[in-house]
Amino acid sequence: MTQQVQQQQAYQPAYFEQAAEDEIDLRELFAVIWRGKWLIIACTVLFSVAAVIYAINQPNIYRASALLAASNQESNKLSGMASQFGGLASLAGINLGGGGGTDQTTLAIEVLKSRQFFKEFLEKYQIKADLMAAKEWNPVSGQITYDPEIYDVAEKQWIREVNAPKQAEPSMQESHQVFIKEVLTVATDKETGLITIAAEHISPIVAQHWVNWLIQDINQVMRERSQQETLANINYLKEQLENTSVAQMQTVFYQLIEEQTKTLMLAEANGDFVFKVVDPAVVAEQKVKPKRALICVLGTLLGGMLGVMLILIRHFAKGTADA
Repeated sequence: MTQQVQQQQAYQPAYFEQAAEDEIDLRELFAVIWRGKWLIIACTVLFSVAAVIYAINQPNIYRASALLAASNQESNKLSGMASQFGGLASLAGINLGGGGGTDQTTLAIEVLKSRQFFKEFLEKYQIKADLMAAKEWNPVSGQITYDPEIYDVAEKQWIREVNAPKQAEPSMQESHQVFIKEVLTVATDKETGLITIAAEHISPIVAQHWVNWLIQDINQVMRERSQQETLANINYLKEQLENTSVAQMQTVFYQLIEEQTKTLMLAEANGDFVFKVVDPAVVAEQKVKPKRALICVLGTLLGGMLGVMLILIRHFAKGTADA
């Protein structure tokens, strides 16, 4: 036992001595950094200048947004029909809906983001050049300048050079990805249920137009879908009415046809079929990005950190080589 204690006591000084050698001397560390101060300053200045140049060359991006509320007139009507005639309609083989305003609103938002909706939107308003080739916007004249390496305005031709499978003219899928990732924003407030639809562009006028067109078109598309579904239900009910001789079932069919006809009339008369505009989109006066000051600060910090890292790597690499 005594011999074991003596061995431990002999081991402890050697252990603490090795640990002391492994510890980093802060004074030595600061001295190393001070000796390499010119490299740190050079890296900081270089990155600062690069950040300033980058920030200056970035175009201003403006955002137009509209605040919307779910138009629950149609959904309340369908809910009443579903509660009154839902069981009978199921026996007849039709669907009255009645999923509620949330389901209708969620469906409309997903349709808004869909490729099919964007394809029709792209072809209707011819926005591909503004989406994929816009470079600058003149706030005085209101004119948009297009990148000459991408789009020839005079000839109205796409001249960009890309690798296959991409083509000179951006495809619908490529344009859709850019639109969803960089332009369109749809957000729902969980507390109030209000929806915000926003679009970003270098031209605040274009951004405002896009938001207004999106709201107008999504209401139109959802109204047409409802009309088509209702007409299909009415035609089906009329067929079933002709094929039944049971007076009770005929009464049910007449009631269902009446309610479906009311729904059809409501859809035709309601312009704000899915979304009601609470606060319309306006032409933005202030840009939302780029945040040039933040870019410059981050560039300066990155340059300083890189300079310090290079000094420390060089110092420890030299110390390892000497050892």
